[in-house]
Amino acid sequence: MRILVVEDEHALADVVVEGLRDQGMAVDLARDGLAAATKLDLTAYDVVLLDRDLPGLHGDTLCQLINERVARPMVLMLTAASAPGDRVSGLTMGADDYLAKPFHFPELILRIRALARRKPDARPRNLHAAGIELNPVRRTAVRDGRDLNLSVKEFAVLEALLRASPGFLSAEALLEQVWDENADPFTNTVAVTVGRLRRKLGDPPVITTTPGVGYRIG
Repeated sequence: MRILVVEDEHALADVVVEGLRDQGMAVDLARDGLAAATKLDLTAYDVVLLDRDLPGLHGDTLCQLINERVARPMVLMLTAASAPGDRVSGLTMGADDYLAKPFHFPELILRIRALARRKPDARPRNLHAAGIELNPVRRTAVRDGRDLNLSVKEFAVLEALLRASPGFLSAEALLEQVWDENADPFTNTVAVTVGRLRRKLGDPPVITTTPGVGYRIG
C-alpha cells in the first residue's frame, strides 16, 4: 500500500510516517501543499493523509485538485478542527474520511485500510499462486496450509509478487512499491529480502529470478 502523508507539523509527521512504515506501508512525506501536488503527479498513491491547514497550498484546495484526477487516491483528512461543521465542510471538499487531532494511532491504521479497500480499483482480498494464499487485510500468509512467519517487508514483497503474477517485477519496481522515495536505488535490500522470503517459503522454490528482468512467482 502506497501512502502520502501531507503534514506540516514536523513531530507529528515523523511519528505517523514511522508508524505506518512499521505496518508495512510504503510512505512518502510532504510538508506543504505544493510539495504534495508535485508528488501526486509523480506517484500513484492508494491513500493520502491530508492535513487541512497547510502552507503553500491549502488542504481544501489540494483535496479538490485530487478529486479532479481520473484515477485518484482516497483522501483521509486530518485536522485539529473537530466541530461537526468542520467535518461536514471537509467532506464537502471531497475527502473520503475525516479524523480529528489528536487521534489514536490504531484507529488511523483501521481507517487507512478501510479506505484502501473502498478504492475503486482495489484488488481482490485473497491472493493465490503456487500453493500460497495471502490475505492483505488480515495480513496472513500460508503455503500449503503452513503459516509463514514473515517480516513486514517480506510480506509486502510477497504481496507485490503475487499481484504481478505470472508477470515479472524488477528490483526497481519492488523498491518503489514496497519501500518509499527515500530508498537507495543502488542498495541490495531487495535481493536480501527476496532471499529471506525464499527460505521461509521453503521447497520447492517458487520465486524465480531472470537477470535483467526481475522476479516472479511461478
